[in-house]
Amino acid sequence: MAKIALFGANGTIGSRVLREALNRGHQVTAVVRDPKKLTETHENLTVVTGDVLDPKSVEAIAEGQDVVVSAVGGGDGPGHIATIKPAAESLVAGVRALGERAPRLITVGGAGSLRTPDGKQVWDAEGLPEFLLQIMHAHGDALDFYRTVTDVRWTNLSPAGLIEPGERTGTYRTALDDLVVDGNGKSRISAEDYAVALVDEIEEANHIGERFTVGD
Repeated sequence: MAKIALFGANGTIGSRVLREALNRGHQVTAVVRDPKKLTETHENLTVVTGDVLDPKSVEAIAEGQDVVVSAVGGGDGPGHIATIKPAAESLVAGVRALGERAPRLITVGGAGSLRTPDGKQVWDAEGLPEFLLQIMHAHGDALDFYRTVTDVRWTNLSPAGLIEPGERTGTYRTALDDLVVDGNGKSRISAEDYAVALVDEIEEANHIGERFTVGD
C-alpha cells in the first residue's frame, strides 16, 4: 500500500480522493490549512497543517511519502490564477529537493486545454464567462510548466468537460490530450469516478511525465 500526502483534502475532488485511497487501504496524510475542518476519520489517516505554496512545507510533508497528490483549487478565477501555477512550482521545488528520495507527484488539472472533436480546445468555445476562462488558463499555465519538468515524476490528470458529485461506478475511459466524449458529444465524469482514476494512477503509474484525462 502507498503512503500518500494529499493537499486539498477538504475539497470536492480532494475529499473523494481521500475516501477512495483510504477505502483501498492506503496510508494518507491529509494536508490542510485548518485541521478542524476535516471531519474524516480513519486508522490510516493522519491530518497535518501545511502550505502548498511553500516549497519548504511541501518538502517536509513529502519526506517519506510514495506519492504527493495535489487537489488544491482557487475558488474563483483570480483565486485560481494566484494558486494553481504557483502551487505547481512550489510542489515541484519541494519534491525535487528530496533528490533520490523524491515521491511521485500527481496533480488535479483542468479540461480547458483538451482538444475537442472539431480540433479546437475546450477554452476556444464561444460564450465562456471570463471567470471560467481564467480557471481554465490557470490550469493550462500549470500544465505548460509541468511539461518543462524532467527531474520529477509528475502526472497531471484533467477531468472531463463536466465534473460534479455523483455515483461511483468504478469505470471510466481515458485519453491523453483529447476530451473524452460520449456518443452524444457530451463529456462528463463524476467526482467519485475521477477519484477512482486518480487512485488507479497512484497504484499503476501509467502516465508518468504526462497529462491524461478521463470521462464516462
